[in-house]
Amino acid sequence: MRSDAWYSDAGGNVRDAYIHRAWMRRGTPEDSFDGRPHIAIANTASDLTPCNAHLDEVAASVKAGVWAAGGVPHNLPVMSLGETLVRPTAMLWRNLAAMAIEEMLRANPVDGVVLLGGCDKTIPALLMAAASVDLPAVVVPGGPMLTGTFRGQPLGCGTDVWRLSEEVRAGTLAAREFTASESSMIRSKGHCNTMGTASTMACLAEALGMTLPGFAGTPAADARLLTLAHATGRLAVDLVHRDHRPSAVLSAAAFHNAIVTLAAVGGSTNAVVHLLALAGRLGVPLELDDFDRIGHAVPLLVDLQPSGRHLMDDFHRAGGLRAALAEVADLLAPEAVTVTGERFVDTLADQPVWDADVITPRHAPLIEAAGIAVLHGNLAPDGAIIKPAAASPALLVHRGPAVVFDSIEDAHARLEDPDLDVTADSVLVLRGCGPRGYPGMPEVGNLPIPRRLVQQGVRDMVRISDARMSGTAYGTVVLHVAPEAAAGGPLGRLRTGDVVVLDVPARTLDAEVDPDVWAARLPSEASTAAYAQPLRGWERLYVDHVLQADRGADLDFLVGRSGSEVSRESH
Repeated sequence: MRSDAWYSDAGGNVRDAYIHRAWMRRGTPEDSFDGRPHIAIANTASDLTPCNAHLDEVAASVKAGVWAAGGVPHNLPVMSLGETLVRPTAMLWRNLAAMAIEEMLRANPVDGVVLLGGCDKTIPALLMAAASVDLPAVVVPGGPMLTGTFRGQPLGCGTDVWRLSEEVRAGTLAAREFTASESSMIRSKGHCNTMGTASTMACLAEALGMTLPGFAGTPAADARLLTLAHATGRLAVDLVHRDHRPSAVLSAAAFHNAIVTLAAVGGSTNAVVHLLALAGRLGVPLELDDFDRIGHAVPLLVDLQPSGRHLMDDFHRAGGLRAALAEVADLLAPEAVTVTGERFVDTLADQPVWDADVITPRHAPLIEAAGIAVLHGNLAPDGAIIKPAAASPALLVHRGPAVVFDSIEDAHARLEDPDLDVTADSVLVLRGCGPRGYPGMPEVGNLPIPRRLVQQGVRDMVRISDARMSGTAYGTVVLHVAPEAAAGGPLGRLRTGDVVVLDVPARTLDAEVDPDVWAARLPSEASTAAYAQPLRGWERLYVDHVLQADRGADLDFLVGRSGSEVSRESH
C-alpha cells in the first residue's frame, strides 16, 4: 500500500512512522495501519455550496462501504464552489480547486479516493485532480433535486429563472409573483433538476467510466443514492487492490463516449471546456473540433429542459442515462472500460425505456443531429461553439448588424435603454468576458433581450460572446469565442453596425468587413479599459497563465500529471 510509506516501520524510520500513526489513533481499529487500504473521501460539502450541502450524509454511506470492504476511510473536506453564490464566477476557481485537491491527495497517506461532487465545477475539478495524481479513484455524483411546482406547473431550476425573469421584463408577469416562485424552485437537496452543467457532468462522469454503472441522475433525495454511495465505498477498496487507476479508464475512447453522451442528452456547453481541460491533464489528444466531428450526427433523445420539456427525476423514472445510451450504443467506442473493469457498452445491456415521452426512440429523435457545433471564421479563428438543440432553428442561419457591448456593465446599462438602436435582426455581441478579460469566463453569454424588444414579444436573438452561459440557459447563443478579446482576438475589433454572418450548417462565424479595414483596426479602447488587471493573488496568477477556451481554460503549468509520489519526509 502507498500508505505504508507513512505508517509502516519496515522502511526503517521508526520515529516518523510512530508520529504518523499515533496522531491518527483516535478510535480507529488497532489493525488500521497493518496494510489496509486508506481511502480519502474528497468531499465538496459546504453550506455555501447549497447544491452540495447534503454530501456529508452521502460521505457517511461511503465511509460505511469502505469499512465493510476492509478499508479505512478518511473524510477530506476540499475546496467547494457554489455556482449560485461566488463572485465573479465559480469558473475562476475551478483550476485552483483542482490544484488544491491534487496536492492534498498527493501529500496525504491515502491509497485511493472517492470523489464527492455535485454543483457545476465540483465534479470537473475533482476529476482533473484525480487525473493529475492518478491514484485509484471513483466519482459519487450528489444527484439532482426533486421537481418543485408553482401554480400547478413544474419548475426547472435555472431554466425557469431565465424564462420567468424575461416575462417580468416584458410586463406579462408581476414581480411579486416571480418572487413567490422562489420557495417552489428549490424543492429538496441536490443540484439543478434540468440538464444543466451539474446533471451533464454527472452523466459524463458515468460515460467516462468513472462511476458505478447506473449512478448518474439518481435524485439526491432518493434512498438508492445512499445505497450506491455505500457500494462505491466498497468499490474504492477493490480499485486499490486491483491498482485500477484513472489513467486506465480515461482513454480517448472514454472521451469519445462522453461526447456522444453530451449530444444524446442535450447537455451543457460548459462540458466542452471541462472535458478539454481533463483531457489535457491526461495527455489524451482531444481538440475542440472533435466535439463536432464525433457529436454532430448524434440524435437528441432526452426531452429535458433546457432543450426540451421534462426534468431530471422524469429522466430517472424513464430509465435514466443507460436506457438513453442503449439507443445509440452503436455510436459508442466499444473498447472503453469503467471503474468496475467491465466495458462501458456492456453496462447498457437490458436497459429498457419506460417512458418514450422522456427518452425518445432512436428512430424518432427530438433532433436528428444534435451535437455541439464548432464554428470558425474571422471572428473566431480558434473556434467558438453553439448548442443547436437549445437554439431557435430560424436563427441558425442569420445575417444582421452587430450591437457591441464592451463589458458586462456596458450591457447592463444599455440593454434596458428604450432608445437603444436595435432590432430583432441585430446581433448582440459581448466581449471582454473570456478567461482573461473578466476574469474567469462567467456565465453571461446569454445576454438578456433588450427590454424594448422583449415588450414587443421577441424571445430570442443571435448573441455572440467570449463568455460561457449557464447549462440551464437556452437561446441562439455563440459562446467561447477564441481567442477572446482580451487575448487579442478579433472580437475586440468588431464595431457596432458591422454585419455579422452566422451559418451554423456551414460552421462559420464571420464579420463582413473589408479585409484591409479589418486588419488595420485597433481593439476598442473602452473594451481594453474594462479588462481585468489584478495586481496580486490568485486572480493575477490566473490571468497570467490561463489558456484559452479552445484548450479548456486550464492553467498552462497545470496541464499534464505529476503522479502520486512524494519523495521527502515531513519531520
